[in-house]
Amino acid sequence: MKPVALVVALLLAAALIVHPAAQQAQPQPLQQTPQPPTPAQRGYVPDDVAARAIEPPARPLPAEADSARVTKFSFIAYGDTRSTGPLQPGEPAPDVSGPNARHAAVVDAMLSTVQRLAVTEYPVRFVVSSGDAILWGPNGTMWNVSYTPVVERITRQAGLPLFFAPGNHDTTARPAGDPDREHGLRNTLSAMAKLMPPNGSPRRLDGYATFAVGFGNAFFLLLDSNIATDATQLDWTVKQLEGLNRARYKNVFAVFHHPPFDSGQHGGDVLEPASAAIRAVYLPLFRKHHVRMTITGHDHLLDHFVERYEDGGKKYRMDHVLSGGGGAPTYIYTGEPDLSLYLKENAAQKVTVEHLIKPGSTVAANPNHFVVVRVNGDKLSLEVVPAAGVESYVPYGKKQIDLN
Repeated sequence: MKPVALVVALLLAAALIVHPAAQQAQPQPLQQTPQPPTPAQRGYVPDDVAARAIEPPARPLPAEADSARVTKFSFIAYGDTRSTGPLQPGEPAPDVSGPNARHAAVVDAMLSTVQRLAVTEYPVRFVVSSGDAILWGPNGTMWNVSYTPVVERITRQAGLPLFFAPGNHDTTARPAGDPDREHGLRNTLSAMAKLMPPNGSPRRLDGYATFAVGFGNAFFLLLDSNIATDATQLDWTVKQLEGLNRARYKNVFAVFHHPPFDSGQHGGDVLEPASAAIRAVYLPLFRKHHVRMTITGHDHLLDHFVERYEDGGKKYRMDHVLSGGGGAPTYIYTGEPDLSLYLKENAAQKVTVEHLIKPGSTVAANPNHFVVVRVNGDKLSLEVVPAAGVESYVPYGKKQIDLN
């Protein structure tokens, strides 16, 4: 080969060999960032169907004044009965297809519990729910198809009143006046129309899903924690508590959706705005009026904190029970909430918070369930009952725990 030809051949060969550094410098094709699912893909689709009113029990609770001498009874508390979102892209959410089977299994266990306690000194007299009935409150079909047929087994078959506080999936987490919130609120009020005091009642905040119930020696506030900073709701709550006959009502319960303390998916090192508002706005009020227990949901599991404080030289206890296992997919423990600022701000009342039981670290350890609260004068106890089909769930280590 001639010298010139040899040089050309060597240059061509060199051009075909790319140095490793040059290989690394080659531009790479752009990676598309996965986009979060749209609200519609998550099942948050409104419709024009009106939620029908849930049929009440044939025999409602007696008038408030007529039960004044009752000091022994039980009630059931639970929440978060919604389904998950669509299982596959393009599919409808399960809540538009039929009753939530997991919620139905919880109600199966409820009906058995009601029968079991009917022959005791502590019959179940009603059920309270801390909200999230369905996946998307502005969808009336979901109320009518997934939720109402199941809870009418409580109201019609068991003959028990149901008292409901709305969750973020019912009225949405949007601010007051937002069209989605107003749509969800209309459906919530429509569904619960026969189960709550009417507008104009002294125990109802007109136009809101906010009301109160008095039975025996217990008084129940059912609040909308989606609007925890709403001045009208707060003023109504203050007046209810200030006007309460505490000689009769030894036990005051507050039922709402967002927990003040939480170690699940919505808690741990996360403090959501609604929960922060409950801590800042409502817990001082509850301590002032010696509210005995808050009953909440939002996290799909069981969690329990005990707040102790002093007022007027006396020691008091307020239990914070989170029972969000009513049929929604369950969550797990994520970590302890940071309560340092809360404790510091309330040091004057010597506030302490004990984490009485923690959720499990696996989904299987947090089954669907409900709780039974037993009232015996000014003493309370609590029992956790798993959904039908769950072999065993004893989170406190024993069937029933005293809360005194």
